[in-house]
Amino acid sequence: MVQTRLSELIRSRERDILKDWVGLQLKSASSRRDLINDAELQRQSSEFLSVFSRAIESGSDIGAPGWAPVRELLQRVSSSRALQGFTPTETATFVFSLKQPIFMQLRHRADDAQSLADDIWSATTLLDALGLLTTEMYQKSRDAVIIRQQQEMLELSTPVVTLWTGILALPLIGTLDSARTQVVMENLLQRIVDTGSAIAILDITGVPTVDTLVAQHLLKTIAAARLMGADCIISGIRPQIAQTIVHLGVDLNTVITKATLADAFAVALKRTGQTVTKASEPARRVDTTDAPVPGGGV
Repeated sequence: MVQTRLSELIRSRERDILKDWVGLQLKSASSRRDLINDAELQRQSSEFLSVFSRAIESGSDIGAPGWAPVRELLQRVSSSRALQGFTPTETATFVFSLKQPIFMQLRHRADDAQSLADDIWSATTLLDALGLLTTEMYQKSRDAVIIRQQQEMLELSTPVVTLWTGILALPLIGTLDSARTQVVMENLLQRIVDTGSAIAILDITGVPTVDTLVAQHLLKTIAAARLMGADCIISGIRPQIAQTIVHLGVDLNTVITKATLADAFAVALKRTGQTVTKASEPARRVDTTDAPVPGGGV
């Protein structure tokens, strides 16, 4: 009965409620006209009122099938605002700001105090639940964006480049963890397949520290590359890293290590039977314009 009265009120006074609601949102401190224009805000508010009034008739359980259109709309609004740069508070205000216009209309239409209290409580319960749902959806959207950005950064931070025919280089910068090692391994193995390279140089010049975990990740990557038919060379071994590896007792005896990428590249060329030679300089042309004429006088 309460839900029916609330639904009928919203439908009969939808224009007034919408006008007051949009006005409150525009005047609110959380209004972001730099991120959303008035027309879009009007459209979202009108659509929400429409699906909200119909969903109320199906009961107060916002997880029920009858509330699916409301949940879908809030999902779109939350996702779009998360991408646009709204804060969680600004996004939740979209729902919570609807309370005042509805309460005002309920007060004008109330037959008695008990009915008014029941209607206000019902509206409050529903809008609070929807506001919390909006915040939850917003957070999930933001988390999805962050995860996608982290994945993109991982892929960008592990480029596999072709140094020479049959020779790949993988410059590593920053700390190696399990997630990044997986990306490194996948990218390297795919490039080995694509190019048929026999040598892969893992340059760790940009890796600040090497502990047991980092060393194990490197060994796993090297083992995977060997299974694909490519040998690996580790370059960028600084004195501090060399001491750390010895202190940790990590066995790198089966892996070729070099201090610089240039040294590793020279070894790779030798192992693939290739050489780089310096081009001979062209013969210097002598300018005889001002040269004295043999036997000539002054």
